[in-house]
Amino acid sequence: MKVCIQIVESPKGGYTAVCLSLPGCAIRAQSRDLARKRIEEAIRGYLAAVGNFVPENVTHELVEA
Repeated sequence: MKVCIQIVESPKGGYTAVCLSLPGCAIRAQSRDLARKRIEEAIRGYLAAVGNFVPENVTHELVEA
């Protein structure tokens, strides 16, 4: 499954990651790498919650802001 994510640096420090394909699927983290890892976990949880579907591999396209 391929989804689009956006990771932006927060003015207050840290990073915010949002999955543009899944409304409301967003996280905050202290580093860009941690944000990428946590948004992947959030995507899996989101899909499991709404569709009882957990993909083995989530690929993403990073949108630079």
